[in-house]
Amino acid sequence: MVKINKSFLWLAGLVVILLLVPMMVTKPYFLHVIIMCLLWAYLASSWNIVGGFAGQLSLGHGIYTATGAYITMMLFNTYGLTPWLGLFIGGLAAVIISVLIGYPTFGLRGAYYALATVAISEGIVVLINSTHNLGPFNIGGAEGLIVKMVGNSAAALQFSSKVPYYYMILFMLIMVIGVSYWIKNSKLGYYLIALKEDEDAAAAMGINVRKSKLMAAMISAFLTALGGVFYAVLIRYLEPNAIAGGSMSTQMVFLTIVGGSGTVLGPVIGGIVLSLISEIIRFYLGGQLMGLHLFIYGIIVLLVIIYQPKGIIAIFDRIIMRFSKLAHEKGGVSGVKDSGA
Repeated sequence: MVKINKSFLWLAGLVVILLLVPMMVTKPYFLHVIIMCLLWAYLASSWNIVGGFAGQLSLGHGIYTATGAYITMMLFNTYGLTPWLGLFIGGLAAVIISVLIGYPTFGLRGAYYALATVAISEGIVVLINSTHNLGPFNIGGAEGLIVKMVGNSAAALQFSSKVPYYYMILFMLIMVIGVSYWIKNSKLGYYLIALKEDEDAAAAMGINVRKSKLMAAMISAFLTALGGVFYAVLIRYLEPNAIAGGSMSTQMVFLTIVGGSGTVLGPVIGGIVLSLISEIIRFYLGGQLMGLHLFIYGIIVLLVIIYQPKGIIAIFDRIIMRFSKLAHEKGGVSGVKDSGA
């Protein structure tokens, strides 16, 4: 008799449930909320590659979401280039920018690197806000960029239903989880963990610190840019401060730290749980007092950081270990009874 791994059964069951979500959630608003939760989980996981694994506190990842989104949508609006191709061009541009930013700044440590990323990010926001046209391309300036509508079209990634967007972001999330798992268990992952713990010791062991950081930054930038493209095709409007500003960047950081920085599933859990809590608070309390939902959300984030510094994933780990221990003890007792019989 073939013995089936319980973990495989749990994973298969979870995948089935995720695939059936659009059939169970039929209202567009609720499905949109779920899509946004998965998008934030994806962005947090993308940031985690450089911020969690490599320990580089980037507070300017909005640069990459904006790069992917703007380049892809400008090519689509001006030349009609399908976003399926534009996203690779936007992703490649984000990789180039990550090298241009990372090569001179990865020599900085601690708060200095974080401040450098903030300064560059804010400079990009100002540049976008003050630029209306760039050659043949319309950027939109401070008014934002409206995505050209062509109707229901798979080539343009424009759909009348939210269901295709749900499956798109679900696939993207599974992809970034797979990439994160591969990195963490690869030679690059071991290098990143080593330099995160002690950069000088890692360099003394022969690890090329700057090269390892640049590799993590390039992968993170490309994946983050893809998230920006998805945001653009979903919302169909790019507002500079929303797509490139500090709120976009810091949200990725908060979700990762609260979920569990440096882990594979921590950012996913943090992204889904905190985004869902934020939306529930905004829905029920947002209209009562201006900014109340943001204040409550901030308190929740603060409490988690103080009382659960390893992230929400540590709670899940303890629960799983407890159930595993109970199952093991139960199996041991059953074995004793069977042998006695």
